[in-house]
Amino acid sequence: MSLRLLPGRRVVLALAAGALLAGCAQLPFGSAGRMARINHVVVIYAENHSFDNMYGLFPGANGISRATPEQYTQLDHDGRPLPELVIFGTDGKPDPRFPRLPNRPFRIDAPPVSKPPTESLLNPIHAFFHNIEQINGGRNNMFAAMSNTGGYTMGHYDGSVMRVWKWAQEYTLADNFFMGAFGGSYLNHHWLVCACTPRHPDAPGSMHVRLDAQGKLEKRPGSPSAREGAVLVFSGGGVQVSPDGWSVNTTQPPWQPSGIPPAASGKATDADPAGTAAFGRPLPPQTARTIGDTLSAKGVEWAWYAGGWNAAVTDGMQPAATRRSVIYTRGPNAVSFQPHHQPFNYYARFAPGTPERARHLKDGDDFLQAIEKGTLPAVSFYKPVGVNTQHPGYTDIMTGDAHIAGVLEKLRASPQWKDMLVIVTYDENGGFWDHVPPPAGDRFGPGSRIPTILVGPTVKRGFIDSTPYDTTSILKFITERFGLEPLPGVRPKMGNLANALN
Repeated sequence: MSLRLLPGRRVVLALAAGALLAGCAQLPFGSAGRMARINHVVVIYAENHSFDNMYGLFPGANGISRATPEQYTQLDHDGRPLPELVIFGTDGKPDPRFPRLPNRPFRIDAPPVSKPPTESLLNPIHAFFHNIEQINGGRNNMFAAMSNTGGYTMGHYDGSVMRVWKWAQEYTLADNFFMGAFGGSYLNHHWLVCACTPRHPDAPGSMHVRLDAQGKLEKRPGSPSAREGAVLVFSGGGVQVSPDGWSVNTTQPPWQPSGIPPAASGKATDADPAGTAAFGRPLPPQTARTIGDTLSAKGVEWAWYAGGWNAAVTDGMQPAATRRSVIYTRGPNAVSFQPHHQPFNYYARFAPGTPERARHLKDGDDFLQAIEKGTLPAVSFYKPVGVNTQHPGYTDIMTGDAHIAGVLEKLRASPQWKDMLVIVTYDENGGFWDHVPPPAGDRFGPGSRIPTILVGPTVKRGFIDSTPYDTTSILKFITERFGLEPLPGVRPKMGNLANALN
C-alpha cells in the first residue's frame, strides 16, 4: 500500500504499531517486565567443555541418550566409520594409559577408562578451522579425526558429582546454548564482549593458516589415519590468521599482561611488537565497539574482574628473564594466568594509562570484596584465574567446580542478590564432541554447544531451557535490559535469556 493513501496521523500510528510488533517478535510477551527486575548481571566465564562432556547425563536435558548413531559415529579422513576409537597422547601416538574403545561416546570416569574428574588429563585441540571441520556441516562426526587426542574427544563425565550441577538442578540449565564462535578461548572471549572477530591485516605470512582447495586445513604428507595417529596439518592451533586477515586463533595482547614480554628498549607496559617465535606478533590495538563502550555511553557501571590480574600485570612488565612465571604457568601450585582470556586488553580504549582501564579492568579479589560489600556494578564479568577455570590439560574439573560453587554461594548471600541474574557459562567446547548441530549463523559461528546455568531469585526453578542461545545472547540480554545501542554482531535469531526468568 502506498503511504500517500494514508493520512499523516495514520502513518505515524502505523509505524508505531509496526515497531511494537517488531519488538514483540524479538521478545516473548512480558519479557521486558521480567528483565526490569534484574539490576545486576554477573557473568562467570569458565573454560573448555562441551555440553555433552559435562552435562550429557543431566536428567531431562537433551543429552547423550538422545544422540543417534549418525551423530556419534566418528569417521576417518576417508569418510569411512572408524572401527574403534584410539586415544593419542602428546606425541600424537596411541596413549598406553587408555584402552581402545567402541566408536561411540564413553565415560572418562568409569570403566574401562576410569580416570577421575580430579585428574588433569589430555587437552584436545580447540581451534577455529579444526572446529568447523569437526562439526562437518552439523553431522559432528569428524571430532576424533580432526583432533590431536583422537577418540578422547568422545569422552564425558558424570557431572552429578559437581557442586555446580546441584545449582543447575535448583535453578535453570540451558541445554541449547552454543559458543559464539568456532574454535578456541581467544576468539570466544572477543565474541563475549563485542560479538566480533579481531582484524590482523598486517600479520606476517607465518601467522596465516594454510587451507586446501576445499577450504579445509591442508594436511602434511603422511598425515595418518585416525586409527593410527593424530592428524598432521601445516597450520596447527597456534596459526592465528585467516587468509583474509581475521584473527581467529590465540594471539597475544598488545599490552601487559601478555605472553610476549616487553621489548628491551620499549615501554614496560607494552608487548614487544616484534613478537616471539612461539606467539608471533601481538594483535594490533582494536577499535571495534564493545559492550563496555555501550554500557559506558549509557552511564551504566560495569567491570571485567580477572583472577590474578594485578599479579599478572606486575609480572608482565618484567623482562622475560625475570618474570615470576605467573603467566602461562604449569604445575601443581601454578595459578596459570591466561592473557588471551582478557579481551578488553586488546582494545585501544582500555590501553595502559587510560581512565577506562583503571575504572573497568579489575582483579578477582576486587570482585569478591564487592560481592561481600554489596557494591558490584550493574554488569560484572568474572574470569577465574586458570587453575579455577576447569580447563583440561592444566587443571582438573573439581578444583574449578568448587571455586565457582563458592562464588555462587557468596553471590546468594550478597545484599544485591534480590535483583541479580548470574550466568555461569563456558567460553567454548574445548575440542570435545557434542551431538547437537549448531544453528545456522555466519562464517564465524555459532560453534559447538556448551553448558550454561542461569541462577537468581527470579530465575525459574528446576527448569531446563531449550531456547536457542549463543554467547551473543548474553550481550542481547544486557543490551535490552539497559537500553543500550545494539552491537552489530549480535545474532538476531538467538534468544536473550529472558525465557529463564519468572
